[in-house]
Amino acid sequence: MATREKHLGGSRSSEGCFGFLKKEKPKCTQPLNMTWGKHPAEAYRDEIGSLVKSVNYAIGCLKGWMATKKDFKVSSSTLQAKLPLAAVLSTAEIIPEPLGLVLIISSWNFPFGLSLEPLIGALAAGNVVVLKPSELAPRCSSLLANALPAYLDSKAVKVIEGGPAFSEQLVQQKWNKILFTGSARVGRMVMAAAANHLTPVTLELGGKCPAVLDSLSSSWNREVAVQRILGAKFGACSGQACITVDYVLVETKFSSILLELMKVWIGKMFGENPRESRSMARIVNKHRFLRLKSLLEDPNVKASIVHGGSMDENSLFIEPTILLDPPLESDIMQDEIFGPLLPIITLKKIEDSINFINSRPKPLAIYVFTLNDSLWKRMVAETSSGSVTLNDAMIQYLADTLPFGGIGESGMGNYHGKFSFDTFSHNKAVVRRSFLVDFWFRFPPWNDHKLQLFRSFYAFDYLGVLLTVLGLKKFKQA
Repeated sequence: MATREKHLGGSRSSEGCFGFLKKEKPKCTQPLNMTWGKHPAEAYRDEIGSLVKSVNYAIGCLKGWMATKKDFKVSSSTLQAKLPLAAVLSTAEIIPEPLGLVLIISSWNFPFGLSLEPLIGALAAGNVVVLKPSELAPRCSSLLANALPAYLDSKAVKVIEGGPAFSEQLVQQKWNKILFTGSARVGRMVMAAAANHLTPVTLELGGKCPAVLDSLSSSWNREVAVQRILGAKFGACSGQACITVDYVLVETKFSSILLELMKVWIGKMFGENPRESRSMARIVNKHRFLRLKSLLEDPNVKASIVHGGSMDENSLFIEPTILLDPPLESDIMQDEIFGPLLPIITLKKIEDSINFINSRPKPLAIYVFTLNDSLWKRMVAETSSGSVTLNDAMIQYLADTLPFGGIGESGMGNYHGKFSFDTFSHNKAVVRRSFLVDFWFRFPPWNDHKLQLFRSFYAFDYLGVLLTVLGLKKFKQA
C-alpha cells in the first residue's frame, strides 16, 4: 500500500506521478506547443489537468480499490465473498493481485495523457511497468524518458524510446499484460505477437465516431449542440483524437440551418482567419498532413466542401473544413479522419441514423443530440459502441467512474479510475475449509440416493437434503 501511494504521489508530495505533473508542468506544456501549437489552456484541459484529476482520484480511492466491492464484506486488503449455507465452516476471499510486468505503448496525439493515465492504474495495482511513448511526438517522449525517472522508482517504471522496429521487438517479448493505444492496423500486430505468449491485451483503438444531430426546434439548443460538436471536433488537437466527432448525421431538411450555425460558431471560436488563431492546433507532421490533404483531392470529395478547405503545408495548418454529403465510398467516409475535416451526411429521417451506424464497424463513441426520448432509448438499445453520450461530446473521457474503451474494431478492454486498477489486476479466489465437517455423498461410489442428494443440494433445498438423509423423501431412479 505504502509503495503504491509513493508511486502515485499526492497533493503534498514531490514524488510519484503527481510530483512529476506538479514540477514538470511548464516543461510538459512547451513540447505540446512546439509540436502542435497548442495553447496552454488546451494542454491543461486535455492532458495536464485531467491527469492531476486522475492521480488524485486514484490516491483517494486506492484503499477502497484494494479492499472493497459491492456485495462483499471488507476484510483487510481482501474481498470476503459470500458463500451459501451449504459451505459450512468455509470462508472465501477475493484478493486483487498485480499482474506483474506490464507493457504500455502510448499514442502520439495526447502523449502525456495516453502514457500516464494507464500508468497510474498499473502502479495503483502494484505492477512493474515498461512505458513506450510514441516516437511521432519525440519532444514529449524525450521528456518522459528523461524526467519521469526522477519521480518514480527505476525498479518499478522504465521508459523506453524507439521507433516502430523497436516496438515490434518489444511486443515479441513475454509480458503479463500489454496496453496499446493506436491504430487498428498496429493493434492487430500487437495482438498477434501477444498471442505467442498468451499475453492478455487491452487495445485502445478508435474508428469513426458519429454525432447524431436531431432537428432541434429551440435556437438555444441548436447553438449549444453546434458549439459542443465543433469544440469536440476542432478544439481537441484539431480533430486528431480517437473520440472526436468524425462525422455528423442530420436530416436533410435541417442541414442548411446546421451549416449556417457551424459557419458562425467556427468564426466565434477561431476568428475570421483561423490560421492566426492560437486556439487551432496544427497537424503533428508532414506525413499526416499529406494524408489529410489526399482525402480532399478526390474530385467528388472536393466538390462537397461547403466551408474551409485551405491548407498551409509549411506550418502544417488545415482550416476547419465542412463537407456536405461526400461520397460514402470515398476514403474520407471509410477511414478514421483524424483531422479538422467534418463531413455532414444527410438522411431522410433521423431514425435512419441507427441503420447507418449499424452498417459500419462499431465506433468508440456515439454522440446523440436530441430531446426525443424515444430516439435516445433506441440509440442506446439498438446500437453498439464503446460509449454513448446524450447532448455532448468527449466528456465521458474525463469521468473516472466510467470505463473508457472500445468494442469490436474500436478496441477491447477498458481503463480509467477503478477500471484501470481492475485492468491491471488479477482477482484471485482464495477458499478455506475446515477438516471437521464434510458431505459424505460427494465421493464415489455413486448411487441413486446420492443423486437425489445432489439435486437437492444444488437447488439449495436444505430441507430436501435433510429429508433424503433421514429416508423421509423418496428419490427418483437415475
